[in-house]
Amino acid sequence: MWFWVIKILCTTVGESFADWINMTLGVGLELTSVLFTVILAGVLTWQLTLRRYVPFVYWLTVVVVSVAGTLYTDILTDDLGVPLAASTTVFALILGVVFAIWWYSQRTLSIHSITTRRRELFYWLAILTTFALGTASGDWILELTGWSPGISVLLPAGLIIAVVIGWRLGANAVLSFWLAYILTRPLGANLGDWLGFPASDGGLGLGVGLTSIIFLTAILATVIYLSVTRADTVENRREGARITTTPQRERVMIGYFLGVAAIAAGLLVWAAAQPHSTAAASEEGPATAVTLAPGQTATQNFPASNITAYEVIVQDTLARVQAGDQAGAVARVADLEKAWDADQPTLEPLDGTGWSVIDGQIDAVLTSVRATSPDPAAQTTALSTLLATLTP
Repeated sequence: MWFWVIKILCTTVGESFADWINMTLGVGLELTSVLFTVILAGVLTWQLTLRRYVPFVYWLTVVVVSVAGTLYTDILTDDLGVPLAASTTVFALILGVVFAIWWYSQRTLSIHSITTRRRELFYWLAILTTFALGTASGDWILELTGWSPGISVLLPAGLIIAVVIGWRLGANAVLSFWLAYILTRPLGANLGDWLGFPASDGGLGLGVGLTSIIFLTAILATVIYLSVTRADTVENRREGARITTTPQRERVMIGYFLGVAAIAAGLLVWAAAQPHSTAAASEEGPATAVTLAPGQTATQNFPASNITAYEVIVQDTLARVQAGDQAGAVARVADLEKAWDADQPTLEPLDGTGWSVIDGQIDAVLTSVRATSPDPAAQTTALSTLLATLTP
């Protein structure tokens, strides 16, 4: 139980802390990703040099892997324009390959068998992939359903409960572990969004900074407790009722898991068919209301060359929408996203208010053009609004 409690805490702080550095502090997605890649390399090297379980180092590694995995998915989505459905599929395949090679070479996927450097490397590679997969699949579900963060917490929580029930009924323990491990990522991330996002976006309004502090404090307190008491070690664990199973029962429970997956898929298909807008939690951060001063325009402090480049892209995208070329519009709007993100470090310091106004309108354009069920009228409205702002 200690493992799962602190795992969810780490996942939540991984999401909120990344948003805090990337968005609130304005470091930017690319620089934040580079920073945490370097930190990951250092912390993982530290972990691999240890020959026994050290709570502080182990859970620090989990936190950093959580942040890094989330950032890698965000880069694919926000910088490269890869659809969440595609990144979810790719990461699922990568995870399958990691597990297949791990099993082929070691004949076990159990974390209790990790007693060699090779097995530990397989373990951390699988962990990194599960965080990236959880980020992509979680955001994809939010994009499909439009659920608020508070509501979205219920799906992974319900699925984890279903996995626990299956394990108690005799499902394979290793399979149950990895299913639950993958699901803790969207659960923890949605908890972070729910606590950090403003009430207008379905959150509790604590902010990502305060949320990060709360969960980092909880993690630190838990790690100190575990370091002192060693309550989470195998030799000190409390023995509960043993779960007995057989190969026949494990096969039956695979059918149970497939049934649960079918029900969840049916729920998502139904939710996707309902009228909704894209959930705020599937975007980079919470929307912020920004008002220009009387007589001020959003573009007045920005170089004309940059604004002209954006105008051309927006006009091209609008023309493709009006011509019914949805694929062309999606491809062209990716150029706008790349150009805007690349110029952020230069433009935002010049006029933070003007930048925020245009950034919000670009987010609305990206949401409408990339919607699962595109609405040409909504796309035209969003693009026309942005074009009017760029050409006052």
